[in-house]
Amino acid sequence: NPFAFHKPAAAGRKVVGAGGRWRRDVKSLQKLPGHVGLVVTEEEQSYADVASLVVWCMAVGISYVSVYDHEGIFKRNNSKLMDEILKQQQELLNLDCSKYTVKFANQEKTDQVLNCQSVLNVLSSEDGKTDIVKAAQKFCNLVAQKQKKCTDLDINILENLLSSTNGFPDPDLILKFGPVDSILGFLPWQIRLTEIVSLPSHVNVSYDEFFSALCYYASCDQRVGK
Repeated sequence: NPFAFHKPAAAGRKVVGAGGRWRRDVKSLQKLPGHVGLVVTEEEQSYADVASLVVWCMAVGISYVSVYDHEGIFKRNNSKLMDEILKQQQELLNLDCSKYTVKFANQEKTDQVLNCQSVLNVLSSEDGKTDIVKAAQKFCNLVAQKQKKCTDLDINILENLLSSTNGFPDPDLILKFGPVDSILGFLPWQIRLTEIVSLPSHVNVSYDEFFSALCYYASCDQRVGK
């Protein structure tokens, strides 16, 4: 079951200090997720708050971040989200902002962002389905080329095909925002071993809530698929 946090009384983005706090917090964690999914199940979308979450992920050293809502609103407005992320970089990271870079996955104009520390993927419900279809097509091609047999298909092969399709590792941690007790189709095949933390809302989410979720993840034993 998802681990639920209650919002503390003091919330907001402005409480976060730069540089020193990021480094202290990261050092206190036994492990860090490589890929965090931010799943918004609420009707209201706050670009500023999602951008803050992305920037916090960047600051603590998370390599891959996925933003997801079922209707694909953030995906359709990804330029607005990127503008907000750049704004939050300046606001939250201050002079350190040049050390932290983010780019959109599958974006054509990526040459202006080099040595990226974080890669952002903005997804809708169609993306997980599309990845599975592409993986199935790849396997069919391998069978047609007699590199594989139909009976060879198993979980490991499908996972490898999915990984080569989307270029992202499976999510280690999902932060689900909102009252809906579901992640509404977020990467359905890739989350079998993912830890899920439920938070009441992404609106006015605090850094302390975000860091508490990382602490919970760090304390979890790694689940192994059977």
